[in-house]
Amino acid sequence: MLDKLESESKMRKADIPKKSATLNILIDFYLASEAFKRLRPATQKDYENNLAAVRTTVVEGKALGLYRNQYLKVRHLTEAYEQWLQKGVRTANYHKSVLSAAWRHSMRYDVMTHNPIKLVKTQSSKTRRVTWTRDHVKAFLDAAYSDFQYRSIGLIVHMAYDWGQRVGDMRVLTWDKLDLDQCQLDLQQSKRNAHVKLPISTDLCKMLNAQKADFGYQEYVAPRVRHRAGAYPPYDVNEISTLINALLDKANLPRELTAMDLRRTAVTEMLEAGVDIAGIRQVTGHKNMHSVVPYMVNTLSGASKALAARGNDDDEHS
Repeated sequence: MLDKLESESKMRKADIPKKSATLNILIDFYLASEAFKRLRPATQKDYENNLAAVRTTVVEGKALGLYRNQYLKVRHLTEAYEQWLQKGVRTANYHKSVLSAAWRHSMRYDVMTHNPIKLVKTQSSKTRRVTWTRDHVKAFLDAAYSDFQYRSIGLIVHMAYDWGQRVGDMRVLTWDKLDLDQCQLDLQQSKRNAHVKLPISTDLCKMLNAQKADFGYQEYVAPRVRHRAGAYPPYDVNEISTLINALLDKANLPRELTAMDLRRTAVTEMLEAGVDIAGIRQVTGHKNMHSVVPYMVNTLSGASKALAARGNDDDEHS
């Protein structure tokens, strides 16, 4: 740890961008930093993709990355944010958050003394309440597993739903995290480093064994089914969304369903089955009950069971 701190403290002044440098240079400075290198590989990839989108956003006829930092105003970043909103509130806020991380890093080295990004008004994303039904999941998996080119996408959805895990972790899941003899998963989540140990259902274990027979020679459980330059890397996030939409169409399912809804669906089903918050946290990896609340959805089925548990009966009052 001391070595890393010393390496940063001894950074040559020539390596540090000047206040008159462009946003591209400031971003590159962050991407080369120890702070960035300490992020998990999956997070680094997400940050790089988001910062690439930030760089190329055209504001007043010029790419944002070409603006010199001291001339980058709140109005420029506000216009950029408005463009990002066209891709969705979540995407816009992520772009802003990652750019803020890069900007704050430059402030730690006195490259910048002001932060116009924090003055950009952020829109709150509406709490999403969409869940899959079991019929939705079955129809989707039937469509995915009936076509080899979609098998890995089917597995990503199957695993995310069965285990209540984030699609991002399933996308980059490696074989060493699985014990198919004992049908167990041993996973360290990427978002908060929570460690969960989960059983693998019979149906999922069967599909994983079939997948290992075809793809067990490489690292990833659900890689691209066609190689790239001789390798089978995992799908990018955007690719997954596109392929899932194609499968939703193929299975005649509503486009409002997304892969991110699968974790919420799993939590909702556990709640309806009477699992307490402590049990749910064993699956989801959340450290406290308040973190589970955003995943909870009120349903007619859940309300009916709760009211029935009171023992109320119209006959009692007749």
